[in-house]
Amino acid sequence: MTILEQNLGRNARPASPALWRRRSRLQRAAAVVLPLLRRPGFSLALLVVVFALVAAVAPHLLSSFDPYATSPIDKLRAPNLSHWFGTDELGRDLYTRVVFGSSLSVLAAFLAVGIALLGGLGLGVLSGFAGGRIDAVIMRFVDVLLALPGLLLALAIVTAIGFGTVPVAIAVGIGIIPGFARTTRAEVLRVKTLPYVEAARLGGASWGRTLLRHILPNAWGPVAVLATLDFGAAILATAGLSFLGFGAAPPAAEWGTLIANGRHFLITAPWVSLLPGLFLVAVVFSLNHIARTFEEIQR
Repeated sequence: MTILEQNLGRNARPASPALWRRRSRLQRAAAVVLPLLRRPGFSLALLVVVFALVAAVAPHLLSSFDPYATSPIDKLRAPNLSHWFGTDELGRDLYTRVVFGSSLSVLAAFLAVGIALLGGLGLGVLSGFAGGRIDAVIMRFVDVLLALPGLLLALAIVTAIGFGTVPVAIAVGIGIIPGFARTTRAEVLRVKTLPYVEAARLGGASWGRTLLRHILPNAWGPVAVLATLDFGAAILATAGLSFLGFGAAPPAAEWGTLIANGRHFLITAPWVSLLPGLFLVAVVFSLNHIARTFEEIQR
């Protein structure tokens, strides 16, 4: 090898091993992400989800109207170039209310999934890692929760703790804890018996270090897919409770509340319920598609 080739090889590799590992991770991530972006369905689903997240974080970037400004002269206008989704019974721009409603709806779904993730991970890890009587007790408790319909359980909880976006999110989060607990337990039981975990124990690693360094990172994949999938389910559940009147009080805009407000005008102005409902369906279907794609990758 010539001196020039040695210099080129030395310059092509970062001087620090940490930089080299970071570049390797970026290359592996690019190898996974780039083929996904070439799929039209995945790209479209990703755009819909990104749009919903941007609407939740910075709704003013997507609409210049005031979501609470009424205009009786413009009430129940059909969709047009000025009002893309038409107007509601008070003359408010419906597209703007859908965009601003993303903040409450997405926040409630994030809170619900966060509660379910923390609670389910805790129960699942403790059950799968400890085993024995602890496993039996926790799983019987989870079975009791699974025996109750999720919406009925959420209704009971939100009735007990009060109405509003946060109580609805807490109720929905508690209702979907069992799925996370069972999935986490199954993955912990699977990973716990793998050879490298036994090798780590034989090498002197404590159970806590083995759990944090070997079991949890390798059991996280299916749980993350379930979190993406249940994020859509949480949006549907919170919208359903808001539709029934348990969500934020008017004039706050939530997707479920917007759909409920338009049910009185289904004959004369169907877009008042139809367009917010279609937007909600598009977001949920997009999240489901992304979750299913990630699940295919893991197989």
